[in-house]
Amino acid sequence: MFKNPSLTTRIVIGKLVGLIIGLIGFFSLPWFWPEASMQLRWGILLWYTTLGALIGVFGVLTWHPVLNLPLPWWFRAPLLGSWMNFVLTFFAWDAMSSMLVATFGPDGLMTSPLWFVLEGALVGLLIGYLATRFGGEGKEAVDGSMT
Repeated sequence: MFKNPSLTTRIVIGKLVGLIIGLIGFFSLPWFWPEASMQLRWGILLWYTTLGALIGVFGVLTWHPVLNLPLPWWFRAPLLGSWMNFVLTFFAWDAMSSMLVATFGPDGLMTSPLWFVLEGALVGLLIGYLATRFGGEGKEAVDGSMT
């Protein structure tokens, strides 16, 4: 489909996949938690779209500049996804905790909001795979965007 690596393609694919995941969250959240505010629903939609764009942009880093270690897409994308969802969970702990308790019950296995960190890693892995598959990565992606 896309033959030339391109940073623009990476970002577009990341945002598109993030938008799809965000739309799933936006429309399915009221089924799991009817008390979900419209602000939370919009936040989820915009959060995952932004996460997709970030993963797309970070595809140009294939080598860690300080540690001098390789950063393959399958490590970089889940790391970024899990970190960003950790930050989200940190700031929205009460809302996420209430949602999980309402969904799984007070004694359920998945009542900790930290499960969203794992979700972020899985979403990051999916976005990273698709962005790399169709948009390339590294210096080639930047050079491909400039031509």
